[in-house]
Amino acid sequence: MKSFIPFRAAVAAVVLAGGAGLVSSCKDYLDIEPVALNTTAYTFSTVAGATAAVIGAYDPLSGDQAYGTRISMYFPYDSDEMIGSAGPADGARRSIARYTMLPTNTEITNPWNQLYQGVERSNICIQQIPQMDLYTNGSAADKDALRRLHGEALTLRAQYYFELVRNWGDVPAQFTPSVSGQDFNLPNADRKATLTKLIEDLLLAEELVPWRTAAGPANERITKGAVKALRARLALFRGGYYANARTGQMERAPDYQDYYRIARQECAELMANRGEHNLNPSFLEVFKSINEKRAEAANEILFQVGMSTATAGSGSKLGYYNGPRLQNTTGIYGSTQGAVTIAPPYFYAFDSTDTRRDVTITPYGIGTGTNFQSGVALNSVTDGKFRRDWHVPPVTGSVNYLDYNWPLIRFADVLLMYAEAENELNGPTASAQSALLEVRGRAFGGDRTKAQATLTAAGFSLAGKDNFFNALVNERYLEFGSEGIRKYDLIRWNLFATKIAEVKANIEKMARGEAPYQNVPLYMYYRTPAAGPVQWTRSFYRPSPTPNTAPAGTVRVNWRQAINGAYVANTKPVGTSYVLTPGGNADVSVASGLAAEYVPNRGKELLPIPQSTLSSDPALVQNFGY
Repeated sequence: MKSFIPFRAAVAAVVLAGGAGLVSSCKDYLDIEPVALNTTAYTFSTVAGATAAVIGAYDPLSGDQAYGTRISMYFPYDSDEMIGSAGPADGARRSIARYTMLPTNTEITNPWNQLYQGVERSNICIQQIPQMDLYTNGSAADKDALRRLHGEALTLRAQYYFELVRNWGDVPAQFTPSVSGQDFNLPNADRKATLTKLIEDLLLAEELVPWRTAAGPANERITKGAVKALRARLALFRGGYYANARTGQMERAPDYQDYYRIARQECAELMANRGEHNLNPSFLEVFKSINEKRAEAANEILFQVGMSTATAGSGSKLGYYNGPRLQNTTGIYGSTQGAVTIAPPYFYAFDSTDTRRDVTITPYGIGTGTNFQSGVALNSVTDGKFRRDWHVPPVTGSVNYLDYNWPLIRFADVLLMYAEAENELNGPTASAQSALLEVRGRAFGGDRTKAQATLTAAGFSLAGKDNFFNALVNERYLEFGSEGIRKYDLIRWNLFATKIAEVKANIEKMARGEAPYQNVPLYMYYRTPAAGPVQWTRSFYRPSPTPNTAPAGTVRVNWRQAINGAYVANTKPVGTSYVLTPGGNADVSVASGLAAEYVPNRGKELLPIPQSTLSSDPALVQNFGY
């Protein structure tokens, strides 16, 4: 639900009082406070206490180690849409982006620990709330409130474990709280069994939590729409391909269609309840509402992470770490802001009239003390759904915690999950095509005829199961850029290696000026009014004229010219050689570009289990390839 009330800020004092007695915020994965605390009985003696405990279970979703930075902006990249922080592997965030991760990387260890903190807090609530006398003997209002809290805790645990499974595979799965004197000897749990359990839990949670319209004042708490959408998402992952944690090979369980049926049913039920959540007619409005921290009328966002306090523990660097880059800066601002750039072919994957392009992508930078815009080259174009220049009120370059919420699931995803599941089970039926075209049609002002025509012009067809699937893969590519979805979609479709190779090949074609990029201009020119956005004076879709003359009063940027031999070479693994033109070899000694060190069948679709956890848990086995 979109927040009118700053929910997390409003309950902060309660969280400290009620939640702090459950789990410390900086505990290691295996170093957890036991459930047998003298505060537990008191905490779960009242609805207020149980509420505080559940809000404490929400808390690990936010902050630097979770969706405030690491999980949302480090883990999903590099992909064929976005590139993480530029530069060679550094043992930290750039090693994640370049696929040279190590088990000792703290940027991996700290999020792992925080996710398990969320699991533990959720486990405590799931165990304790149904045991409360008020749960069965309280007033109708008390029972309703506690049932909702129980459902929220089940959903939170499912989200924490889902993030662990999709990033690490066969992770330890404990569904009861830790107790005093417990011997931690937790083995790798099969991801299929873990996801199956979570999908069952979410079916119960659906019955416990209310729909948005019955939940009271709007805030970021979980409602029925969020549960059903998350259940559909988990079902598609359970039915999809995955990297075998022991061999690195991509596999798929034979019962996968059973889970596509679950996803289809959940999405169909959400689509039948448009009064709860719907597709916003404006793609721009969805993200402007996040940046402006206000309600979004259609409630397209079913599930989001609330951020607050402008701190590492509970805040968000969305719009600072990613989004338009601050220009002419040095030091910290030159290295840790505006760090997510697009894979250059992504810009040209959009039709020129697709309204999503200029929301998802920002071909400009901004000043350090103002929102004055300046054009940038194609190799420096950033993502754009989270921007500091959309913040209300404006913020200066010294602010890095903008505290934008992170959207986990939108109604557009529900429509496209339905289309995918329906196509898998029954082929490209009219309902599957309608769901896909509803999402695509919004990008063209609601004109489904134009949406269909531009899709055909791009070489896609909705006729036939395989053709429809390819069109859907492309539509999700365009719809969810920089929302932390693409990489995991490609893995569950067993397309990650294929699409990484494809985008690298397209970058090379772009550098050579070969089709389909022969009309991409080498240079672009812009002017910026005294107040207002950057104005490009030439088309992004027409080649630079010869001779190349700058229009009066403009500034030139090396648009396609920036995608040169060195840029292409940096996408190759260290130690290889690269040929851009006949007779022109380039030895690659520093690989700093898109997925530079990714090699298929090496298990790099998964992160390594932290070494500190392996050292503490003798039953746990490291993932393949590490």
